[in-house]
Amino acid sequence: MTSVCACGAGPVTDSQGYSNMGKLFGTDGIRGEANRYPMDGITAFQLGQAVTHVLKSERRSPRIIVGRDTRISGYMLENAFVAGVAAMGGTPYAVGVLPTPGVAFITRDVDADAGAVISASHNPYQDNGIKFFSGAGFKLPDEQQEAIERLVLAGRLDEHVPPARQIGRGGHVENVIERYVEFLTHTFPRGLSIRGMKLVLDAANGAAGRVAPRVFAELGADLEVIHNAPDGFNINENCGSQHPRHLEKCVKESGASMGLAFDGDADRLIAVDEKGRTLTGDQVLIICARDMKERGQLKNNRVVSTVMSNIGLGIACRKCGLELHTSRVGDRYVLEEMQRLDAMVGGEDSGHMIFLNHHTTGDGILAALQLVATVAREGRSLSELASVMDVFPQELINVEIRTKPLISSVPAVTEAIRAVEAELGDQGRVLVRYSGTQNVCRVMVEGPTAAVTRKFCTQIAEVVKRSLG
Repeated sequence: MTSVCACGAGPVTDSQGYSNMGKLFGTDGIRGEANRYPMDGITAFQLGQAVTHVLKSERRSPRIIVGRDTRISGYMLENAFVAGVAAMGGTPYAVGVLPTPGVAFITRDVDADAGAVISASHNPYQDNGIKFFSGAGFKLPDEQQEAIERLVLAGRLDEHVPPARQIGRGGHVENVIERYVEFLTHTFPRGLSIRGMKLVLDAANGAAGRVAPRVFAELGADLEVIHNAPDGFNINENCGSQHPRHLEKCVKESGASMGLAFDGDADRLIAVDEKGRTLTGDQVLIICARDMKERGQLKNNRVVSTVMSNIGLGIACRKCGLELHTSRVGDRYVLEEMQRLDAMVGGEDSGHMIFLNHHTTGDGILAALQLVATVAREGRSLSELASVMDVFPQELINVEIRTKPLISSVPAVTEAIRAVEAELGDQGRVLVRYSGTQNVCRVMVEGPTAAVTRKFCTQIAEVVKRSLG
């Protein structure tokens, strides 16, 4: 049992060798409070300019897909970013509200040079963010993100602005939603029917609402859809993957086979079984990976998850004959490890799932389809399938902090971690890391019982708060 002290945003590297790119980009793009730096209109304009200039080395007028989720600030940031792309001579294609993985798909499908998503994922409405995809639909490579960051922070973008005759103009992509829906439905196994299966979908008042109901309706499922009335302010509010309590209630009351909750940009999935119990992302991952292995569809029998995964996942993988590898936190790092190991399936306990045989990035709706297909194929309930993994009690406390020094350089925190590790022995573990997108230190403890786990997690969190808060 070991502790891991991983750093998030900030130009630092910790004792585990974790680092990031610096002052704008975190583990999943750029994120912050809307209408405040760096999520203000001016910076969005500059980011549009910068990504266009970086891509110009490959094409004179790069084509960039721009999508967003449903939060109110999306309109402002979308228009500012699009203007920046055009000002630098690029061709922006604003596709409106579309899930993050939908933007990745459309970018690849129309052979664009890059995709940009304006979203703060599972965060509340007052936050927003921007993340980028390459023309191949993968997260933009680190070196290109670093080049974008340098251009913006140097404040010298004016030196690269083209003359008026080379200003770009907007493009248009036909039938964006229809194309993405068709792509998703084709990932569902041919000849397998879910006609009449009762499902409850929680769209989180976000981007999933325009896509997920159509996908499952086309496959014949009996649907109940909740939290699908976005008003710009209610995205992720007491709903979606972060808040499944209402979904649990709806599943139990309706007698549904399962509930499926997405986050604001639909790159996460959290499932609720027929008994109204929420499954972890780790449980969904092992259910799908085990099914693929048994059908001979799991290349190398390898699964990739992160250091945040529950101890129970490793135990379940060994029991099922699967090889589990761990990466640092963040779906981009899960993907990097999957590519390095030639693995087909990977994910995070938070609900990001990557099926490389289908898509280049985490996709909550696609993951939901694979989970539903597994239940339909095996003819067993979701709760039965989930029993393959025993989930160790886990407590996670997010502590707001002012600074992000190396955790190993804060004696009080390291001593608190060592003390808890000594108490737990081989019956649990401790993980303390910084968020890559917020000024937050995440304290996670797993242990033999819920009470013990909660006590130790609170103990460490209080020390973190005194030392860094």
